[in-house]
Amino acid sequence: MANQTTKQDPAAQGAKPPFPPQQQSLPGSDAAMRPQADHGEETYRGSGRLAGKRAIITGADSGIGRAVAIAFAREGADVLVSYLSEENDAQQTRRLVEDAGRKAVLVPGDIGDEALCRNIVDTAMRDLGGIDILVNNAAYQKVFDDIADITPEEFERHFRTNVFAMFNLCKAALPKMSAGAAIINTSSVQAYDPSPTLLAYAATKGAIVTFSKSLAKQAIKQGVRVNVVAPGPVWTPLIPASMPSEHTEKFGQDSLLKRPAQPAELAPAFVFLASQESSYVVGEVLGVTGGSHILP
Repeated sequence: MANQTTKQDPAAQGAKPPFPPQQQSLPGSDAAMRPQADHGEETYRGSGRLAGKRAIITGADSGIGRAVAIAFAREGADVLVSYLSEENDAQQTRRLVEDAGRKAVLVPGDIGDEALCRNIVDTAMRDLGGIDILVNNAAYQKVFDDIADITPEEFERHFRTNVFAMFNLCKAALPKMSAGAAIINTSSVQAYDPSPTLLAYAATKGAIVTFSKSLAKQAIKQGVRVNVVAPGPVWTPLIPASMPSEHTEKFGQDSLLKRPAQPAELAPAFVFLASQESSYVVGEVLGVTGGSHILP
């Protein structure tokens, strides 16, 4: 796994609940979170594992995506940061990537639009000079107490953002990727142990696992490895933006570690799957769940 030097245990840095009750509007902002998430800004130390690589990361303005962008840059990769509309958060990610001495390219917009997915790939080819790593990380999530509350439009929006965007980006990027490249899709423990209030979201995360395992069998023919990271509860803007405010007080307490992960704790899994350290890992699901077991 990638090298990550941590000054303190994350629980000692404010990661342990209860968090103050809070709520944001979707898509949420990192700057408004209390406490702020830890993306590894002060702790991640790279060692050249991704030197010279070019990466696309969706949802890289905050949360897991920002943590992965920081780690990739400090491992030597240039990064295209795809984000919806959170300009201030995206600019902060840009600064962190550039502070690591790497190039950052920002592309805003809704990845549910197929044309934007093609533009992201074209921009990476033009501005980064190629694509060695594709991380499909951006996601949409909303809580519903009952299936009767989920409109067809809401169900479609979950799949358009979480599944169709992944499909469109993989379809556009794969022909431009060479042997040794990697695609990493972000699923969730929800694919294996779904919460009743996250029916639509959990369904998309199950689809991501199946899609990835099937694509892995195709892509490996050209030497491109496809794998999945399945996080458990992670403290990102999506939580206060998609859940009732009182849920933040107990978020993550049902994990064996009795707390949610910080985004920084997910980044090493992505670095591992993007690097040649995982050269014999294909079509796998790597769970980073705080002790919740998955069945890949």
